[in-house]
Amino acid sequence: MLAEERRQRILELLAADRRVIAKDLAGRFQISIDSIRRDLTIMEEQGLLQKTYGGAIPLSPLPKVRTLSQPRSIRYGEAAPHQDAISRYAASLIQMNDTVFIGGAGIHYGMLRHLPEDIPFTVITNALTIAENIRNRSHIESYLIGGKLRSAGDSLIDTIAFEMIGKFNYDIGFITGGGIALNGVSTSTPEGAALTRAVSEASRRTICLAPHEKIGVQMFAGSVQLHQIDLLITDQGASEKFVREIESRNIQVKIADEYDSNEGANHESD
Repeated sequence: MLAEERRQRILELLAADRRVIAKDLAGRFQISIDSIRRDLTIMEEQGLLQKTYGGAIPLSPLPKVRTLSQPRSIRYGEAAPHQDAISRYAASLIQMNDTVFIGGAGIHYGMLRHLPEDIPFTVITNALTIAENIRNRSHIESYLIGGKLRSAGDSLIDTIAFEMIGKFNYDIGFITGGGIALNGVSTSTPEGAALTRAVSEASRRTICLAPHEKIGVQMFAGSVQLHQIDLLITDQGASEKFVREIESRNIQVKIADEYDSNEGANHESD
């Protein structure tokens, strides 16, 4: 198959599946991954696709991000494979006797099924659903941050919650946002942004969970700047250009692989 024919077939696969994986393409066309990466680089330069860390996605406008709290059935529904990969890797970083903050985002909820079961540790959360899920796990000490209950939304994010967050010291603060861009993490409300800042300031290590659909998005209220993040966990759909830019700022990046269900801690420099 000529290179031009192969690239046309890649475009057809991209149109059908909305995503292509470099190693899958290498197997399909029986050529090296380096050759596939050269194809994708050339096609990106021609304006045909956007190259990602693990393959490519179509060139299209970023999806609108919801600015209102999602119903629990949506927020805490079944995660997409790439989101679950991020949640799984994040959970694997928890060590014995750690104190960690886990918020109320869907990707935080996804961590619950992957939390370590053989070591004691402490979880502090501001989300009712998270607290209810872990309260009866005997190896987890769990604390719920207080504050005003809202008619919509599962998380407590008022000034009382900010004050309580500052009374703890966290080994890891797992944060996220509606958008993650080169100017930092952002969310839809000043209250949500302030709570994320409070978590980061109280954490020995700030870890940002960043699914590719949130990368490049800028929301209303900025929370944490990139230099305040110790590790950013994203997926193979993340823009390769964005990943390289983050790494050039001396921020560690982990690409969570949705095809690897046995990934463990201490591998973030892979």
